[in-house]
Amino acid sequence: MNVLISDDNKEYCTTIADIVQSFGYSTEIIVNPQDTINFLNKKHQNIGVALLDIEFGPDSKLNGLDILEHCRHNFPELPVVMITGKGSIETAVKATKLGAMNFIEKSVINKNKIKEVLDSAANRYGAANQAKEIKLFLESQGIYGSSKTILDLGDSIYRYGRTDLNVLITGETGTGKKLVANAIHSASRRSKYPLITVDIPNIPRELFQSELFGHNKGSFTGAMDTKKGLFHQANRGTLFLDEIGDLSLELQSNLFIPIEEKTIRKVGSTEGEEIDVRFISATDKDLLSAMNEGRFREQLYHRLRECEIHIPALRERKEDIPELIEYYTRKNNADYDQSKYFAPSTIEYMQEQDWPGNVRELSSVVRVALQTSQNEEIEITDIHKIILSSKPSNSSKKFDGSLISTDKTLKEDIESVDKKKIEATLEICNGNVSKSAVLLDVSRETLHNKIRKYGINVQNYRIKKSERK
Repeated sequence: MNVLISDDNKEYCTTIADIVQSFGYSTEIIVNPQDTINFLNKKHQNIGVALLDIEFGPDSKLNGLDILEHCRHNFPELPVVMITGKGSIETAVKATKLGAMNFIEKSVINKNKIKEVLDSAANRYGAANQAKEIKLFLESQGIYGSSKTILDLGDSIYRYGRTDLNVLITGETGTGKKLVANAIHSASRRSKYPLITVDIPNIPRELFQSELFGHNKGSFTGAMDTKKGLFHQANRGTLFLDEIGDLSLELQSNLFIPIEEKTIRKVGSTEGEEIDVRFISATDKDLLSAMNEGRFREQLYHRLRECEIHIPALRERKEDIPELIEYYTRKNNADYDQSKYFAPSTIEYMQEQDWPGNVRELSSVVRVALQTSQNEEIEITDIHKIILSSKPSNSSKKFDGSLISTDKTLKEDIESVDKKKIEATLEICNGNVSKSAVLLDVSRETLHNKIRKYGINVQNYRIKKSERK
């Protein structure tokens, strides 16, 4: 780790540097605040922690707090420790608010104190670097997000990918199981060899063995030539069994020997062949329930699930939605030479949705919005219409027939429908009146008047869905 020491007293800097170097760290010494900022602008990525003096000479226009503020705005991941000979509670509070990791006085600084600070920074530096490395790797595989959930997923991909263990990937439809399978293969020692996908639902039952294990010429009607199967193609690489939960019970036993003993036999052959294949499987089914119900063989489950990676639903990592929208927008704009963008309120609205189709649904909605909107800025109404149009007609909410009465006036019935529509929209927007007004195509003032008129309590819709009765 490289430590930056910035203080106007060069002799003091040298003394601190000697101590820092005794712990095995390298150092950079700069005695001028502006030079420190210039250095950080060019080489901040090479610095593990910055030790900054607060007070510089009377001729300096900047001080240590100015450097700290610059770091927080431009290099938020860089740990900064403030050092001063004129310590005060007020200065310490200000430095902490600006984001200083620690604050120590020159009068109490010693070798043990410096070691304590550096060890803490080193741990933070290591964690930050690891997170950055994982994020860059995930992005190279088309997986985007910065949440702890997605970084933990990346860590699992790294750890399991470097082994030869068989991995079972679970998660709802649209969460990106194929992307994760590719990432595991890319992180493995087999990455130079093929990743072959077995699309389980689309292989006819009668051709299953031939497709996977190959066949000899004349072994069955239509076998005009000897053919290699998917196992052969994946040799020394990875075989990805996609939608393994859809494999019929009678065909599951065909995989026992190939997985356990790494040998296969072509259809029409009496001789076995050794294969070197790593297995990754994926499913959106509950295989444990399927086992208990006799629809999935326990022997196969344990062979395929030497370790498991569960991909969280998008609703469980909503903080990643803005980054996902940015990625798909950037990609679409590059493909179609556009400069469209999503309004901040639209992104906020999209974060509030549950996205039952997960990332696949989000990417589809973003793509449709960008390619159909006439304006450069994508508004809430654009997204709302696309989401509604994508739902099956029988899933849309219908008003209760009791709204059409025989003992009320037309005006009363219209008001009843009006109230229900406003309440439904407030629920969609989590009680946000401004967003509701956009979706209802009325002014905010008009909507407030109607809310008062019908006695609607907006606060009821601001409660989290999970807390609603």
